[in-house]
Amino acid sequence: MNESSDNAAAPESGEVGLVEPHDFVSAEPFTFDCGQSIPGFTLRYETYGRLNDRRDNAILVCHALSGDHHAAGIHSLRDRKTGWWNNIIGPGKALDTTKYFVICTNCLGGCQGSTGPMSTDPTTGRPYGMTFPALTIRDMVRADKRLLDHLGITRLHAAIGGSMGGMRVLQFGIEYPDFVERMLPMATTARENAQAIAFNAVGREAIMQDPEWHGGDYAAGGGPRVGLAIARMMAHITYVSDQSMDRKFGRRKREAADAGPAGQFEVESYLQHQGQSFINRFDANTYLYITRALDHFDLAGTYGSLEKAFEPVKARTLCVAFTSDWLFPSDQNRAFVLALLRSGKSASYAELTTDLGHDSFLLESPALYDLVRSFLAA
Repeated sequence: MNESSDNAAAPESGEVGLVEPHDFVSAEPFTFDCGQSIPGFTLRYETYGRLNDRRDNAILVCHALSGDHHAAGIHSLRDRKTGWWNNIIGPGKALDTTKYFVICTNCLGGCQGSTGPMSTDPTTGRPYGMTFPALTIRDMVRADKRLLDHLGITRLHAAIGGSMGGMRVLQFGIEYPDFVERMLPMATTARENAQAIAFNAVGREAIMQDPEWHGGDYAAGGGPRVGLAIARMMAHITYVSDQSMDRKFGRRKREAADAGPAGQFEVESYLQHQGQSFINRFDANTYLYITRALDHFDLAGTYGSLEKAFEPVKARTLCVAFTSDWLFPSDQNRAFVLALLRSGKSASYAELTTDLGHDSFLLESPALYDLVRSFLAA
């Protein structure tokens, strides 16, 4: 779920440089898993590298909860930060843009240019708000496939992503088995446990109890900013580990700690910063919808068992988990790899030792880069 707002330094020199987002507009009606339809949708996306003549060197990057289409490079020379996975995408990097055509979309239901709750409903002229159809991971994947078809991509060399992005990767391999050659899910799960659902539930409650939520009917730039900030602060705690938090902050207090009870510890200030920066780029209703999609993702429950869920899969799979991830622990990652193997699929599992928590897949990791590079080349 994106998780950390900190961009790690790129381990290699290649950069994609200036990039430009694009909008794919599908004018065909789209029916969600819930049965409701919208007359069409927009997906915002970015690409890095070039599509080869055979149109089979494409890699789909699937972002996490609060990520978006801007995975690498910069939009302007004034940008202070690069895309959220800049450390892995670029010339000579693990997702080598001299070899691969890398695509990253803002998922259906998102709030960074793709159609979602904050988009205008053409039938009313007002934002969808809470009238937007209930969203699933499968809905996101089917919308992405429309874009890939539009781009003329005949086959994905790989689909890759962490957290919610890993869920999308698994669903893509199930939904379009002849289209995906490799799946590379990271720090993810085939279904959330009760604790993960509980954290999402409390975040949603913080938003809906904010008096500025107004049942989801609020103006752009307004809404339940306090509730959304609290939801983000709490969620961010699940993205890191106790070791990394203690190392970074310990029990250190701010210099102005005697000013009052609010924000006396450095860790409090850090979480407040996370909340404030999040509300400036994310929509509260979108948070409600996407966390619901996460909670309802359940491959075993949907298909009868994990083995039945993976019956259609033809892609080779490498799952990467991290020892300090307590949001989607290693055993949850290992469980679906074992189910793939029991289904007779080609699947492997790697567990990297780290004390950085769930966010480890976003941060600098030469071991991760080596795994990704080797798997894509095999």
